Amino acid sequence: MPRNNGPLIPDDPVTSRAPGVQEDLDDALHSRLVDLDNEEEPAFLRAQKRVSVRRGPLPRKAANRLKVALVLLAIAGVIGAVVLTIYNYGAGSWRFRLDSSDQIEIAGIQHVTRGQVMDVMGADIGRNVFFIPLVDRKKQLEDIPWVESASVMRLLPNRLRVEIRERHPVAFVHMGSRIALVDTHGVVMDMPAGGARKYSFPVIVGVGVSEPLSTRAARMKIYGQLVRDLDFGGARYSQGLSDVDLSDPEDVKITTADPNGEVLVHLGSTDYLERFKVYVAHIQEWRQQFSKVRSVDLRYERQVIVNPDEGNLPQRVVTKAAAKPKAAAKAKTAKPAIKAKKGKR
Repeated sequence: MPRNNGPLIPDDPVTSRAPGVQEDLDDALHSRLVDLDNEEEPAFLRAQKRVSVRRGPLPRKAANRLKVALVLLAIAGVIGAVVLTIYNYGAGSWRFRLDSSDQIEIAGIQHVTRGQVMDVMGADIGRNVFFIPLVDRKKQLEDIPWVESASVMRLLPNRLRVEIRERHPVAFVHMGSRIALVDTHGVVMDMPAGGARKYSFPVIVGVGVSEPLSTRAARMKIYGQLVRDLDFGGARYSQGLSDVDLSDPEDVKITTADPNGEVLVHLGSTDYLERFKVYVAHIQEWRQQFSKVRSVDLRYERQVIVNPDEGNLPQRVVTKAAAKPKAAAKAKTAKPAIKAKKGKR
């Protein structure tokens, strides 16, 4: 007989067990396997290898700034080298040397001579044009009395151009025993050399050459206003003046160039044209009444004094109210008498 050594194992364990028992066994087995995994994992895990990071001596932002600075420095060095090369060439090359006075162009001179200009610019002959002090030369040229303004320019490679703007004289002035010219700013100028141009100006009295320029300028401003008033509306009365006395700004005195005899006229400090028109309208009438008419004072509101400066001549006071109605009728006949002198000057 066969021997029974133990309990028999069924062929299909799943089917031999009850459904609930099998699920419990599976859960227990799974939890056991998880515990084993947790217990054995530290023994088999290796430590992660650390990667070393190299860091420079400067932060990244500072390093970028340094790179930009180095690039800019290199560019500046290249530009500096180019500039230095050009400078050395310009300073040392014979091409930029002013060799003769023929390389100095002068424009705008009429009364100023070329010799006067070369007295200023001649010291620069033989020099490099880049080392000629243009500002200093401009100031030196403007110290010449006839020069109102000047400019000096370089014309590369080796030329200079000088442009002169001359002063415009408006009157004569006494300088001791000789006559000079004066402009609207009170600057006194010698007569042009050689008498290349003739002038027909009145002589200014009361403007001293030894006076400060500011004083002369103030007196010439009065003279300018007088001329503008007398020539207003095309009258051209200023062309009949011989002398203008500006010694007293409150009493401008003019001497008319009348063919029948010069007359000193007091015009005061305002209303030059209106007062002079009274003189023009009545001078012929006064000459019929007086043997000599040497001066006329028109400064006062309601009266005209004839011969106030001549103690040995009879004087007469004429009211302006009586004189004004005749002014319009006689101005046209008197005006040619004043201008007649101009043709002989």
